Amino acid sequence: MRCRFCNSKAVIKIRAYNTAFCSDHFLSFVERRAKETIRTFALLKEGESVLVAVSGGKDSLSLWHILKNLGYKSDGLYIHLGIDRYSDISLEKAVNFAKKIGGKLFVVRLKEIFEKGIRELSHTMRRKSCSACGTIKRYIMNRVALEEKYDSLATGHNLDDEASSLLGNLLYWKEPYLWKKNIALEAEKDRLSRKIKPFFLLSEREIAAYALLNGIDYVQDECPYSVGAKTLLYKEILNRIENESPGTKLNFVKGYLKRVEKETEDCKEKPSNYCRLCNYPSVGEKCAFCSLLQKINPDGVFKYEKLDFSL
Repeated sequence: MRCRFCNSKAVIKIRAYNTAFCSDHFLSFVERRAKETIRTFALLKEGESVLVAVSGGKDSLSLWHILKNLGYKSDGLYIHLGIDRYSDISLEKAVNFAKKIGGKLFVVRLKEIFEKGIRELSHTMRRKSCSACGTIKRYIMNRVALEEKYDSLATGHNLDDEASSLLGNLLYWKEPYLWKKNIALEAEKDRLSRKIKPFFLLSEREIAAYALLNGIDYVQDECPYSVGAKTLLYKEILNRIENESPGTKLNFVKGYLKRVEKETEDCKEKPSNYCRLCNYPSVGEKCAFCSLLQKINPDGVFKYEKLDFSL
């Protein structure tokens, strides 16, 4: 197997494109793909700042790495969920990476706000851990991005993440969620930060190889609370289809991007109410985050620490 560009020995074959790359040309391919996604979908403009939600995993750390290489003012945000050693190790990976690239990292610890970790909070919310986690993390990411005045909030969601989520929403026709899976979600002044996904069209395997070849040290274990999650089942199904028909996931997600722009407004989620405490979008009078804080720790305050390793 030879590299498509230089004919040297290839280190990876990408069946979706029916091509192979050596180490150098593969790294260039991934970075170029991310750069083209940013340009094509107007995710970031020159001089804009972006806050990267980092988990200590391959996707988010690779995204931060690429944004830095592309010259964007990018900092990281880590949310410590209080999941025993898993959260401690993940934080360690994020801190070490921030030191390595000379970046700034914001750290939010749930136990410093609620005095409880995500497992206990999910019980109080009467939700599964993944559902509670998503709700809490979305609030925190949005709030830090707004308070620190970043132009955009970036997440490391990749092609596999988006394809599996899209499949799940289609299977159950969850239309309010279905039409919110776009590559960019626009801001709402003082209420919602702009959210972008530069890895939308890059596969999990491609990003894992990118992290490995760049020597990015990331946490490799899955979250212990994700066992049995339906998204893992959807990924397995899609991987089986992809194995038989390479390029299926990419075409599936690209087709969605074309369709979502054509959807009529009545297919999209209706405008939200706003929480009377924090003024962020909410279904009821108070958002889930503020309701939880008042119920568990009325004296608790939202806080985070800033670790600045700028060179």
